Amino acid sequence: MAKMATISSKYKSFPTLFLIIIIILFQTCLHNCQAGLVDDIGVAICANISVAGVGVSVGNNCSPEAEVPAPLAPPPAPAPTPYPPLQFESERIKLVYQAIQDLKAKIKYDPQNITVTWVGSDICNKYKGFRCAVVPGFGVNGLSDVQFNGFNFGGPELTLDGFIEKLPDLSIFHANSNGFTGLIPRQITDIPYLFELDLSNNKLTGQFPYQVLGATNLTFLDIRFNSFSGAVPPQVFTLDVDVLFINNNNFQQQIPANLFSIPAIYVTLANNKFTGSIPGNIGKASKTLSEVLFLNNQLTGCLPPEIGLLNKATVFDVSQNQLTGPIPCSFGCLTNMEILNLANNQFYGIVPDEVCNLPNLKKLTLSYNYFTGIGLACEKLIKNGVLDVSQNCIAGFPNQRPVKDCLAFGYKPKWCPNHQLKDPLNWIPCRQGGPRRMTRSISTGAAFPVSYNALQPQRL
Repeated sequence: MAKMATISSKYKSFPTLFLIIIIILFQTCLHNCQAGLVDDIGVAICANISVAGVGVSVGNNCSPEAEVPAPLAPPPAPAPTPYPPLQFESERIKLVYQAIQDLKAKIKYDPQNITVTWVGSDICNKYKGFRCAVVPGFGVNGLSDVQFNGFNFGGPELTLDGFIEKLPDLSIFHANSNGFTGLIPRQITDIPYLFELDLSNNKLTGQFPYQVLGATNLTFLDIRFNSFSGAVPPQVFTLDVDVLFINNNNFQQQIPANLFSIPAIYVTLANNKFTGSIPGNIGKASKTLSEVLFLNNQLTGCLPPEIGLLNKATVFDVSQNQLTGPIPCSFGCLTNMEILNLANNQFYGIVPDEVCNLPNLKKLTLSYNYFTGIGLACEKLIKNGVLDVSQNCIAGFPNQRPVKDCLAFGYKPKWCPNHQLKDPLNWIPCRQGGPRRMTRSISTGAAFPVSYNALQPQRL
């Protein structure tokens, strides 16, 4: 029994001795691994030594170079299938594509979602606001028309520069009622077929856009309802245009002497700050001028009798100025006149019956002047609602100025510049060489005069 107890006692101390041996081996192995004194097999043995059955891995500590490899990167995604290049109808269409896309990037306000159609290569059929036509000399389609009227485009950098001059085949550019700013690019003069330019009702500022003077093929120029200022260069009135609308800006100058050198049919200078007298050479425009609006400026002086030479004129409006003097009898030669407005001036004297006998007269407005009498023919027009003589000094008529105002005006000195004519106020050019022929044109119920439509900011 004693011997068995001795053996048992020996075996009881065995686990402690075994643990001590394992720890010594572990420390030795770890030291050798970190010192690089073992080969790959030794590293593997070190890495699997355990203490009391618990996995104590020396792993990465065995060697400074024994790093855990980085996980493999996922395979790269396949490259996207490239879009086929855009195929344009012609090289002339391809020329304008980038300019349109650049403009699209500038447009930050597009209430009608026009620019959502500006995608792809079919500019002629899919892009709203653009039209194409065959380009002379090329025989293929090119971009001929830009029709932005009423689109209300806007943006802080929305300029014409970088766009319009890059449309080499352009013939019509209409951009009424948008938010274009800045200047008109000088290169507009390089566009050979540009006939119509409408930049009305935008946010253009500065002096008159001299760049348009180089566009010698223009027949339609409309820059109304902007904030241009300063003087209008005299070269404007030598342009071979049919339409000149520069109303509703801030032009300030004496009315140009060569104003009526222009062969235009419609001229509207209204709502600016033109000063001085209407030039006596207005008769030079007799072959072309149909409608002319001078209203709401600062014109002075008397009406030149040469106005009676405008035998094609249908509209003549000088209302809201500071003009004075009697109505020349030559106005009786304006046989095609339909609308004659002399209101809100300082005209005086007797209204000639020659004026009230005009055969095509639809509206004669003489209100807010100082006329003192009318003839029988004029009384008929009042009854028919054609003639308005309110706020004058005509005795016995209703709605006239106070007598004291009429007397005060009567005492003021009155003067009109001398004319080359011997008797300018009584000169009637259509009676020279024979009696005047009064003809009545056939009324077709035509639309409101073009020039009056130009007094609205929207497109014509």
